[in-house]
Amino acid sequence: MAMAFQASRRIKPPLSGAFFAPSDLADLSLVRALAIVSADLVSSHRHHHDLSLQRRNSRELFRKIEILLCFFESLLDFAAPAASSLFPSPAVLCFKELYILIHRCKMLMDYCTQCGRIWLLLLNPQISGYFHDLSLEISTILDVLPIGDLDLNPDVREQMKLLRRRSGKSKLYIDPSDESLRLSIFSFVNEFESGRVPNPAELRTALVDRLGIRDARACRSEIEFLEEQINVHEEDADPAILIGVASLFRYCRFLLFGFEELGRESDKRRLLFRRSESQSGEFTVVIPKDLCCPISLELMRDPVIISTGQTYDRASITQWMDEGHSTCPNSGQALVHTALIPNRALRSLISQWCADNGLPYDSPPECSDASTPCYTNAAIEANRATVEMLVKQLSDGASQDDAKTIAVRELRLLAKTGKENRACIASMGAIPLLKPLLCSSNAMTQENSVTAILNLSIYDRNKVVIMEEQGCLTSIVGVLRHGLTVESRENAAATLFSLSAVHEYKKRIADEDGAVEALADLLRDGSGRGKRDAVMALFNLSTHLECGDRMAKSGAVPALMGALGNEMVAEDAAGALALLVRRPALAHAIGKDDGVVTFLVGLMRRGTPKGKENAVAALQEMCRRGGASMTQKVARLPSLGGLVQSLMLTGTKRARRKAASLARMCHKCVGVEYALARTGSLSVSVSMAAVSVPVL
Repeated sequence: MAMAFQASRRIKPPLSGAFFAPSDLADLSLVRALAIVSADLVSSHRHHHDLSLQRRNSRELFRKIEILLCFFESLLDFAAPAASSLFPSPAVLCFKELYILIHRCKMLMDYCTQCGRIWLLLLNPQISGYFHDLSLEISTILDVLPIGDLDLNPDVREQMKLLRRRSGKSKLYIDPSDESLRLSIFSFVNEFESGRVPNPAELRTALVDRLGIRDARACRSEIEFLEEQINVHEEDADPAILIGVASLFRYCRFLLFGFEELGRESDKRRLLFRRSESQSGEFTVVIPKDLCCPISLELMRDPVIISTGQTYDRASITQWMDEGHSTCPNSGQALVHTALIPNRALRSLISQWCADNGLPYDSPPECSDASTPCYTNAAIEANRATVEMLVKQLSDGASQDDAKTIAVRELRLLAKTGKENRACIASMGAIPLLKPLLCSSNAMTQENSVTAILNLSIYDRNKVVIMEEQGCLTSIVGVLRHGLTVESRENAAATLFSLSAVHEYKKRIADEDGAVEALADLLRDGSGRGKRDAVMALFNLSTHLECGDRMAKSGAVPALMGALGNEMVAEDAAGALALLVRRPALAHAIGKDDGVVTFLVGLMRRGTPKGKENAVAALQEMCRRGGASMTQKVARLPSLGGLVQSLMLTGTKRARRKAASLARMCHKCVGVEYALARTGSLSVSVSMAAVSVPVL
């Protein structure tokens, strides 16, 4: 792995963007605006001009802005307000260019003070280049600025001449100390790449003494910033290198700072979490409007950006698009494409807001690693060393509960992305250690444990380990039934959904005491996400022929019938019912409910292509298994003919087949006439209560 930090594509500078000088300002007004902008920059960055990184470049730029501020103030002091034209036109043009330049300087200074230290260090040559570019721009403007034609204080005039000479002679400066530290970071990553663990003393010297990361909180902040850049700034740096550096810092976080400080922070958050709940169990914290989805008006769990630039929660905007809409719900603009871009920055803000208010938050686990950059050997080895420390913390009987809570939380985050991480965590023996924590009386420990197992289960080989671990399935169902937080119960349901993807596990899950009943309860009374997880798990269980009796006895069938009225889960509920009604007894029982038939017909009219397919399949199976009485009941529906015809023309392949089968069954009860269409396809005219249905 080459450790040269070079962009694979063109670098996007932090001072990019279009700037325009105010066109309605001239002479004194323009100079006054320049003075205000310069004073604001000097004031806001006075305590930041001595940055730990880019120290010399930032000081030099800061001094130049101070001289320019004196220059603007001198112009204001010596100006004659009565004059018709205070400054020559070349000077006015230069003032406008200076207005843009100072804004660019402010952007660069803001960038340096707001970015993570390690990020600035990794981009050290590029950032130094940005400072040099600004210095050259100052020189260019001062070369054409007619200083001799302006009324200035003599001292200020000399300062401006000196600034012009110094700016013209400025050269690119890359701090040797910063560059040495940057190369040291790469050398540590290279050691992991080669299968060696870096020296702890050298790591402490580089990170603590030289980079100034002195506690666990600061280290965690650096990691979070790097992980955000992996997705947000893919054009600025090679994501594979960023992943390696982030993995290095994650290892250093626990090697150098341990668990105690984070444990106290966890205590504080848990206390806030308890205080933020009312006696009814509902949160009393008011959610900021900017963090809510414009469609559902609920806190966004997975914010994504659509082609118009608007942000929505993924589940809500996906449902909107699946319903056939091709416009932005908020602005009404036409969607150029349907790609959904994760809004990592907003997700980070939501996560931070939830943490500050003691609210549990976890974005949905990645179900696919297709969009995740490949992990280098350096990242894999660094994460392996980190996992070894975390697993050791869990296995230590003398370890404090707070430390175990932090270890579980970190395992949960590591297992969130990358099959390499999931495989490594399981191979280190974490699953048997996570199992007893599912029964913890600590709400956050329980939530982190079940979510860690959920994330681990995404890797197919780990499903075997989880199911073979004695008592693990029982503990997961226990969390689903009696979890201490809503997220714990929802993630337990999602875990059962993940495990039920393996056919031979479906019967075991269905036979587990209380599992199907708890899923049915969650489908009836859970949140939007909980209903979704529950219905998908029940759908998977329905695909096993031997699970039907258990689901019928456990109340899952009524729950699925009731879910047909919820647009968010209706299509999966219809799919599960289509499988369950293959049993004649269930077909008769379900068919007696007129509301079920009505909802299925409504889903055929307004649902997504998948929803329409599941709805017509459910009706076809009900007629097939329910006999003539059920078929006649369905055939007499006044709107069925047109919907069947529409599906046979525009539906999916399975939907067309099911619709044709439904039409054939219905015509046996009410009569049929066949005619061969000119196109060569078979046209069937079915009389169903005065409804004509052509069949391809």
